Amino acid sequence: MRKFFLFCFLAFFTVASFAQKKGGLIKDKSLEEGFDQFSRDSINRGFGEKEIEVELDGKTHFTDYKIIGYNRDTTYVDTTLTIQKNYKFNYIRKDDFELMPFHNIGQTYTNLAYTFDENSFIPKMGARAKYFNFKEIKDIDYYEVATPTSELMYRSGLEQGQVLDAFLTMNTSPEFNFSFAYKGLRSLGKYRNTLASFGNFRTTFNYHTKNNRYFVRGHYVSHDFLNQENGGLTDASIISFEANDPNFTDRGRLEVNYTNAENFLLAKRYHLEHDFKIFRKKDSIKSQPSNFKVGHHYTYKTKHYSFDQTSASTVIGDAFQNNINDEQGLRTMDNLVYLELESPLVLGKLRAKANHYQFDHYFNGIVNLPSQTIDAQLKGSTISVGADWNATVKNFNLKADISSIISGDLEGNSLMATATYKKDSLFNITAKITSVSKAPNFNFVHFQSDYIDYNWQNDNFKNEEIRNLSFDFIADKWNLGASASITQIDNYTYFDADSKPQQAGEAINYLKIKANKSFTVGKFTLDNSILYQQVAKGEEVFKVPDFVTRNSLYYSNYLFKNKPLYLQTGFTFKYFTKYEMNAYNPLLSEFNLQDTAEFGGYPMLDFFVNAQVRRTRLYLKAENITAGFSGRNYYSAPLNPYRDFTVRFGLVWNFFI
Repeated sequence: MRKFFLFCFLAFFTVASFAQKKGGLIKDKSLEEGFDQFSRDSINRGFGEKEIEVELDGKTHFTDYKIIGYNRDTTYVDTTLTIQKNYKFNYIRKDDFELMPFHNIGQTYTNLAYTFDENSFIPKMGARAKYFNFKEIKDIDYYEVATPTSELMYRSGLEQGQVLDAFLTMNTSPEFNFSFAYKGLRSLGKYRNTLASFGNFRTTFNYHTKNNRYFVRGHYVSHDFLNQENGGLTDASIISFEANDPNFTDRGRLEVNYTNAENFLLAKRYHLEHDFKIFRKKDSIKSQPSNFKVGHHYTYKTKHYSFDQTSASTVIGDAFQNNINDEQGLRTMDNLVYLELESPLVLGKLRAKANHYQFDHYFNGIVNLPSQTIDAQLKGSTISVGADWNATVKNFNLKADISSIISGDLEGNSLMATATYKKDSLFNITAKITSVSKAPNFNFVHFQSDYIDYNWQNDNFKNEEIRNLSFDFIADKWNLGASASITQIDNYTYFDADSKPQQAGEAINYLKIKANKSFTVGKFTLDNSILYQQVAKGEEVFKVPDFVTRNSLYYSNYLFKNKPLYLQTGFTFKYFTKYEMNAYNPLLSEFNLQDTAEFGGYPMLDFFVNAQVRRTRLYLKAENITAGFSGRNYYSAPLNPYRDFTVRFGLVWNFFI
């Protein structure tokens, strides 16, 4: 944490020093009232919320503060207060509608729904419960700003806890930008042995020559996630919790399954991508440029996961030794080279690519069991080739991407095709199809532990075959959004009730339909999201609730003379139907099947008061206010209760120097 506070101090010092530069503090009202991700000089606060006209003084414009995504799509710094911002005000800074959080911030989430539209055929290490706060390559943004720009996010935690996210970016010239950010989290939690302590450092840069022939950008990201793990409440504690025993209103008095365990994930990534335009020609008739360029992407990643206990627990099983010290690691190196043609002849961009991937999944040594030997390493490499295409034809945007491994120690391929139709500013319709064949994650195939039952090497596991068809409809004018997807999975890989890896004998057929609609009457808005799911085949191993719903009724208005404060206040109701929720296994940091009880079917009601003062958004929330009278049946996972009634607050503060 000392490194974190030092970083914050240096960030403020740097920003303060830039304040002395020519021009001083920007007087652009678009910065005072907030930026928006639209191409006109107005701000839309979200579904059902009024549009605000923004006066500009000619010196700056909200489009001068760009956020550039992984696919080089551009949005803009947005300091408005919306109900969508309220949904994302959590430690992962994402809308958690399809997630059920554990009681302490920094703990994992239970998935209430799943998305299968990624087209990567590279297996991951595993320990998936650790990755909700993980920044993948596609999650890293790059920036281009007219003046130094920073953001501070703070939120209180549970019992001696808080999360603070500090960010700073600036351009030293129109061609070069860099950014630094650090997110620190520490929260003790209400129950015994549930401390969460995280650190997330990230830095980016991007540069292009003045003639735009050479472009380079890259990032470095470091994650360290530490969680104390208690294995959930004991059977006696479950009885006391559900009976609302007044002797245990202090949750720290409830007994847990173990008090001496923790798991830890340390991950680092170095990523670089650059390209050079071999030639550039402008079509004088069609006014469209033709580019031919060569590019290269390089990524090196290291991950280390450990589970430690000072003494073995009989709840988990028999062990080789009393002191548990499980460790695994994964090192990967990825080199992608490509040739890209941008021309009216191909209606957009056409790229041919080749990729060399190396992996090393390792443990401390060899484990000899009576039935098999667990190797110390799974090491190898692959070579894949492919092509992708991005074109625009009138109101249609078309994308296609195909890749396949042609040699190496893994097998896999992927196909993705997307078509988007945009009807002026009225609505967008997107259809997408993906087909992926990939090896299961490494911890399904190769795992070692000091616990005897947690050792396996499944060389006979087949590739997972995932086919997904999805549709999305967005109509901002009508405050409406909807999506639907159909997924079929062959050889679905999962952990059974004994936490052993298995592959399903039949295909999984999964239907997911989601809709969002808001209604506004005067100063009041009702924002509704509903999700319906059905598993037609394979429901014994793939379990989700039938319905998830979230409804927010809130009041919005400016207060006081000259409108210095914008207020949003109201209630958010969330509910999901009962189902056989997966259980959390802290040794694997994974979820496994259970069929002994159903969870869900309880209301979660939050009251919030949010306010915006210039470029500062303030958040106050009373969470799970129904806990006192709805019965003590609210769980995030089997043996793991959701949080009781609690009040938390926080803010997001942007600075433009």
